Amino acid sequence: MTESFGSLLAGFGVAFRPVNVGLAFGGVLVGTTVGMLPGIGPINAIAMLLPLLFAVGLPPESALILLAGIYYGSQYGNAISTILLNVPGTASAVVTAIDGHAMTKEGRGGEALAMSAIASFAGGTLSIIGLVILAPLLSAWAIRFGPAEYFALMVFAFSALSSVSGRSVSRALASTGFGLLLATVGMDPNSAVPRYTFGQLRLFDGIDFVVVTIGLFAVSEVFLVLEKTGWAGHAAAGYGRVAVRLRELSGAAWTMVRASVIGFFVGVLPGAGGTIASFLSYSVEEKAAGSGGRFGRGDIRGLAAPEAANNASTTGAMIPLLTLGVPGSGTTAVLLGALLGLGLVPGPLLIEQNPEVFWGLVASMYLGNVFLLLLNLPLVGLFVKVLRLPRWILMPGVAGLSFVAVYAVNQSAFDLFLMTGFGVVGFGMKKARFPLAPVILGLVLGPLMERNLRRALALSGGEWGVMFSSALAVFLWLLAALAILLPPVWTRIRRRAG
Repeated sequence: MTESFGSLLAGFGVAFRPVNVGLAFGGVLVGTTVGMLPGIGPINAIAMLLPLLFAVGLPPESALILLAGIYYGSQYGNAISTILLNVPGTASAVVTAIDGHAMTKEGRGGEALAMSAIASFAGGTLSIIGLVILAPLLSAWAIRFGPAEYFALMVFAFSALSSVSGRSVSRALASTGFGLLLATVGMDPNSAVPRYTFGQLRLFDGIDFVVVTIGLFAVSEVFLVLEKTGWAGHAAAGYGRVAVRLRELSGAAWTMVRASVIGFFVGVLPGAGGTIASFLSYSVEEKAAGSGGRFGRGDIRGLAAPEAANNASTTGAMIPLLTLGVPGSGTTAVLLGALLGLGLVPGPLLIEQNPEVFWGLVASMYLGNVFLLLLNLPLVGLFVKVLRLPRWILMPGVAGLSFVAVYAVNQSAFDLFLMTGFGVVGFGMKKARFPLAPVILGLVLGPLMERNLRRALALSGGEWGVMFSSALAVFLWLLAALAILLPPVWTRIRRRAG
């Protein structure tokens, strides 16, 4: 441990070079801006910058500092459109929308954005400490996850959604099933045979996540607002104070700690990432709050948990990327390409052979989190002024932003019609009180879940017992069962005791 902290000090020497300080600040600024625009995301920003970085000839550590800043800066930027307009640009931000947008509707948009910045800083800071201490150990632990363990982990994630959706477990399971059904559209991963495409060539690659997310959340929200209040008035009564009360901050302190731990450890697992981390942390906090929480109706802990977990998982995802060369998401896959393009080979020897790259990057991540806090807290007042716009300006603006974001992904008019259709579906689901978050989780994790199931069965010759063949897999199955069974059992015990 002493050796690790000594190396970290050397890394701060790299991070505090003037050019690297400027690149870290520029990265988080670009990341925040990109994160605010649904449908663009850090993966596109990084991909567009790569040719420029190779042409300029930046040192590897400087180039990675800039790209990593865009990566975790976008996590906070995405929270802005999610909290204020209910337009989540990534699957992990869907959880932020549950209580974050509810706070905005109560006139607490400023408080929600301030809490998001603080929770993001806490998650990033605590996870960096974990990265320094546990990187060698966790890289070895992550190797133990085979296809059976990953499948069990995802079943656990789906079962944990029962708490996210309140008491209606059946509605949550129905929404999850709908998401998994959408995930099967496209080419069969093994045989490459089209399935459920209805002859539409545009569906051969599956249904794009951005199309579904913006349709279900943003477009349906426009329909819902206009149905309830029409064009008159403003989006919210006000944004309230642009700060977090000390009492609420202290009440969410342990929430941020727990969520950071969950996010970091989940982030270490290749393929898991911020989506599972956000859902699990929210589920844990809702269970911990019990009847004393207002989750789903503007509980500040319901905002702090996914934001801290999301940023912590970003740091955790650096461990398999740098020590194993295994990307856990599309963005880290692009970062892997950047590493290779810069002449670096990620793996167990990276820390020994290129310590200035590894430790300089780690130190810059802490510096970047400080920049994020200092940059975004003063700008919260500017962000929330969007709520003062008349609804007849804001709602068409949200709709226009949604159409531009979706069209920018594939330049497809078909996607625009599909998004509008999902907007109608989302409107109906909201009216019928079906949760939307499980649909997104099912859509995002469905393909990965199917691949791991098929891989596990192929390796075992079709024996289903392989799903319970390791202690880790059995432990995850038990957690999944407890997540489903404990809430109703606990409710019955409380009723009898009362």
